[in-house]
Amino acid sequence: MKYVDEFRDPQLARQLLDQIRSSVSRRWVLMDVCGGQTHSLLRNGIEAALDDCVELIHGPGCPVCVTSSEAIDFAQQLAHRPGLILASFGDMLRVPGSRESLLDVRARGGSVRVVYSPLDAVELAKRNPNSQVVFFGVGFETTVPSTALAILQAAQLGLNNFSVLAAHVRVLPAMEALMQNPETRVQGFLAAGHVCTITGFEDYAGFVVRFQVPVVIAGFEPVDLLEAILESVQLLESGRPNIVNCYARSVRSSGNRCAQDTVNQVYEAADKPWRGFGVIRGGGYRIRDEYRCFDAEDRFSAYRNLPISDNDICLGADIMSGRIKPPQCPYFGKQCTTDQPLGAPMVSSEGACAAYMRYQVQEISVDAI
Repeated sequence: MKYVDEFRDPQLARQLLDQIRSSVSRRWVLMDVCGGQTHSLLRNGIEAALDDCVELIHGPGCPVCVTSSEAIDFAQQLAHRPGLILASFGDMLRVPGSRESLLDVRARGGSVRVVYSPLDAVELAKRNPNSQVVFFGVGFETTVPSTALAILQAAQLGLNNFSVLAAHVRVLPAMEALMQNPETRVQGFLAAGHVCTITGFEDYAGFVVRFQVPVVIAGFEPVDLLEAILESVQLLESGRPNIVNCYARSVRSSGNRCAQDTVNQVYEAADKPWRGFGVIRGGGYRIRDEYRCFDAEDRFSAYRNLPISDNDICLGADIMSGRIKPPQCPYFGKQCTTDQPLGAPMVSSEGACAAYMRYQVQEISVDAI
């Protein structure tokens, strides 16, 4: 299949592995900031195959994992309101807030509906004119355009019973926060190709200059990732940090202007809490004043209770900042499994803990590519 099979070529993958090994004079530390890349690196045995020359650590690349417990708690409070339907993507249902999950809320009678698109939530509001419908909007820059479109459609239809609880986050400010931590070990980034498809990568120029680390935009197939890793170590070895696009079949320097315009019409950048990271400056989006009537946080602010004390014992913050890897967590595979998760990184299909649980515990080599 064109544009897929050629990026899964085992022979080319082995050649790239050899090139990476012959290019390094020391063991470098690279961080991916995309849960899909994390899973691909483990599923295809790339992390294990390169362990002697490149340490791959996994950053806050799972949108479900970084959604704050405060946002989840508020979503749960809304789901208990009479006459209100909370619409959410399915992968948010098992993620715990400070005390329970949306799945627990639904089991106790809360009105929680799974949708596959924000536009499904708009349709839900059309079909239920006597109920308030709130869409729980989570995710990085990749999902923001669709919730912006949903708000614009609701405005066009005059739906006064639709709103969005916007918990969207932005990747670049999180990367900046990671590099500002004096304990960071990150020496280079594999940037998320799908995010850069929307945002482009022009804004990374200042980041590279400021922190003197290379940023290489990567795809998701084995050859995509190996090419990006090779480019990263060559930049590190040369001592010349730069931005390199290794996902040119999808990413352009300026990104998708149409999607950006749609987002900018509805949203503006704002300080946002990230799970495990606290509030990150410019780390997310809020709905603009012109569309405030569709802002669930504003519309239902009177129903928001004080935050519940967070007794979360999950070490997700250490894992998502690269301080430890999932198997180093004392709960991993014991008290915390995919069947009985303690925290979001084990719950989400893009979480690093779920990836290690699924792939790392098995003996997978590069021959699997």
